[in-house]
Amino acid sequence: MNIALIGSGGREDALCRKLKDSKKINKIFCIPGNAGTAKIATNLDINFLNFKLLLKTLKYFKIQLVVVGPEEPLVKGIVNFLEKNKIKAFGPNKFASQLEGSKAFMKLICRKYKIPTANFKICKNKKDFKFSINKFSLPVVIKADGLAAGKGVVICKTKREAFNISEQIFQGKFKSSSKVVIEEFLEGEEASYFLVVDKNNFIKFGSAQDHKKVYEREKGPNTGGMGAYSPAPIINKELEKKIISRIVKPTLKALKDKKQFYRGFLYVGLMIKNKDPYLIEYNVRMGDPECQVIIPRLKTDLIKVINYSLKNQLNKLKLNWEKDKCMTIVLCSKGYPGNYKKGSIIKLKKIKDKKDLFILHAGTKKNEKNIISSGGRVLNIVSKGHNFKQIRKKIIKLIKKINWQDGFYRKDIGWRVIQKL
Repeated sequence: MNIALIGSGGREDALCRKLKDSKKINKIFCIPGNAGTAKIATNLDINFLNFKLLLKTLKYFKIQLVVVGPEEPLVKGIVNFLEKNKIKAFGPNKFASQLEGSKAFMKLICRKYKIPTANFKICKNKKDFKFSINKFSLPVVIKADGLAAGKGVVICKTKREAFNISEQIFQGKFKSSSKVVIEEFLEGEEASYFLVVDKNNFIKFGSAQDHKKVYEREKGPNTGGMGAYSPAPIINKELEKKIISRIVKPTLKALKDKKQFYRGFLYVGLMIKNKDPYLIEYNVRMGDPECQVIIPRLKTDLIKVINYSLKNQLNKLKLNWEKDKCMTIVLCSKGYPGNYKKGSIIKLKKIKDKKDLFILHAGTKKNEKNIISSGGRVLNIVSKGHNFKQIRKKIIKLIKKINWQDGFYRKDIGWRVIQKL
């Protein structure tokens, strides 16, 4: 079978590598892909949000299955479009994708189905915001309702800051957001829990902890993610039971009550407070960079997992995992998440991948001679092993060897778990 993978980040390179291991796949096409996917698949540089052009391309290359990496095409209804045109697609439909596409949609489900989450208020305009903000203590969390590429959440220490951020959102800083969600600030430890879901079942798909802040010691603005590790030690069996019974099952029931269903990867973003889980956000796809530390630990054929989900038979599937731990550190362009330059040469010719230490590409392109930077998050250096401290040392040693002068990274990824060793 020929398969297409939508996206161009580190997540897609990780998925592409795993899919390449399957004997059930003839050819993989990445749309648009990056310099990493180009080594193992065929990159097709087209705009995947142009659904008509995408369909024409899929038919031309006789592609039977599409795996969707990022959230934007899912929220815009790519799965509905492909299925209508008789092409299998792995990912949630447009309705279910609102779990990520609209913070307000997700929060209202929480309220109705008594899912533990931070107190909140949905504001449609400035007047509404001005009235509502006084009901919250500082610090307060201000969120853009729609998609914002991981940059639509700000923890505000003053009301002036909250007003400024809300003003930017109301004025259209993020095209998909006309509403603002004010949220109570929850103190605790963040963790991410993953599932693969079909019409009637779900299976656990690992856990991870991400590092959102750009600078060490969790300082500076939010990013798409500066690094991650898996598994997340904080998610033990007792906590997992609470996550499933209090958060996951009520959410899937909410969709069924609306005569809808969920299919695909489901990312449950959590705050753990006093050994209890609170839902912070849903993502309707694998996380990035969490995918890069979960997928390398999966022993089961990924295409098998996808096919069982498409056939609504996940209850018959047992996953096998490596015992090794995994970590990634993201090498970013200087200036990220603000303004950064593109087109910087990265010399990787002398760097060879090993089984337990390798590079996944994110914001990269290949020209005739060199690999060049094309995004804010550029490379993911990934390593596996028994001890997070040793794993991190190996990664940092390789980053120093790469010696990319236009890049920077956080040296403290995994600090929570390492300080407990």
